[in-house]
Amino acid sequence: MKSKVIELINTLAPELNELSLEIYNNPELGYEEFKACKLHTELLKKYGFNVQTSFSGVETGFKAQYKSKKPGLTVAYMAEYDALPDIGHGCGHNMLGAVSTGAGIVLKEIIDEIGGTVIVFGTPAEETSGAKVTYVENHEFDNVDIAMIAHPGNEYTKSGSSLALEPVQFEFFGKTSHAASAPEKGINALDAAIQTFNGINALRQHIRNDSRVHGVIIDGGKAANVVPDYTKCQFYVRSTTKAYNVELVEKIKNCAKGAALAEGCKLKICQFEFNYDNMVTNKKLSDVFNEKIYEVAGIKMNSPSKNTGSIDAGQVSHVCPTIHPYFDITNDKNIVGHTREMAKSTLTDYAKEQMKNTIAALVLTAAEVMQNTELYKKIKYEFDHTEK
Repeated sequence: MKSKVIELINTLAPELNELSLEIYNNPELGYEEFKACKLHTELLKKYGFNVQTSFSGVETGFKAQYKSKKPGLTVAYMAEYDALPDIGHGCGHNMLGAVSTGAGIVLKEIIDEIGGTVIVFGTPAEETSGAKVTYVENHEFDNVDIAMIAHPGNEYTKSGSSLALEPVQFEFFGKTSHAASAPEKGINALDAAIQTFNGINALRQHIRNDSRVHGVIIDGGKAANVVPDYTKCQFYVRSTTKAYNVELVEKIKNCAKGAALAEGCKLKICQFEFNYDNMVTNKKLSDVFNEKIYEVAGIKMNSPSKNTGSIDAGQVSHVCPTIHPYFDITNDKNIVGHTREMAKSTLTDYAKEQMKNTIAALVLTAAEVMQNTELYKKIKYEFDHTEK
C-alpha cells in the first residue's frame, strides 16, 4: 500500500503545489478566506468529494466527504488557510491546508478497498476565533473516529499539548473631570485598569507556573488633562488543563472587580474571542503517525516543545482522538513561525518534499487504524480514559 500511496501523492503533487502557491499569493485573514475556500473545494469536487460550503454557519468553512460502500471508521483531516495581518502566511497555513486536502484525496483513492469515510473539514480563522470551536459546538465531530492535522514548522515534532485559552475583556466606566482643577469630581477608569494589572501581577505568585496571563490596554483615555471615564483592557488566560483555566479566569475577574470597586467604576466583563481547549494528544494514534513518517522517509520525530501556545484543534481533541504533529519545511532552524521567512519557506523545493512525506504518513496512519480493529480499540480506550 505504501508504494501506491506514494505514487498517488506524486501524481497529485503539482496540483497541491499550485493550491499552496495561489493561497500564498492571495493571503486572507480569518473568516475572509473566500478565495482559499473556493480553491480547496474545487479541487476536492474534482476528485469526487461531496462538498458543503458555508458549512455549519461558517461562510468560509466547508465539509468535503467521501463515503465508501463498505462500512468502516470515519477519518477527518482539518485544513487551515487563514493568513496573518501584514506578513501573510507566516504560519504556513497555505501549505497546511494543501497537506490536509491532499491527504483526504489520497485516502479517498484507496478507501473503497478499506471501507469507511474520509472527511476534509475546511476550518477558517485558526489565528483568532477558530471555526473548529464552532464545529465542535455544533456537534460536527461527534461521529468522527479519528482527526488529524499536521502543521508546518522548523523541525519534525511529535503531537503534544497546548494551553487552554480564555480571552477576557474588561471595560471600566468612570466619570470625566478636569484632572488639575477638579480631580476629586472624577472617577478614573484608567486607574481601575492599572489596578487590575497590579492585582493580576500580585496573583502570579499563587498560580501554577505553567499557566500564562498576558494583556494589553486597548483604550486608556484621550487626554492627560481629562480624568478618563472609559478604559478597555483584554487578557489571554492560559493553562495546561481546561479545568484549572476555568478556576484561574475567576481569579482574574476578581482582580478587575476589586479594582472597579476601589475606584468606584462600573465594570463590564465579556469574552472577546472564542475559548480554546487544551490539546490532548492521543498517544496511541500519535505513535502510529510517528512510525509511518519513519517508514516513509526515515524521519525520527522530535519530542514536543514544552513551551506552547493555544490551538483550536484542542477543542476537537476533547470529542474524538486527535493528533497535531509538526513537519519541517526549512533547513534554517532559526526561522520560526509567524514570520515572513516562514511564509517564504513554504515555496521551497525542500518544503514541497516534506509536504509529500507528511501526506503519506497521514494517509498510511489512517489506513492502518481503519484496518486494525484492535488498534482502534486501544486508541478509543485511551481517549475515553484520559483526563481532559
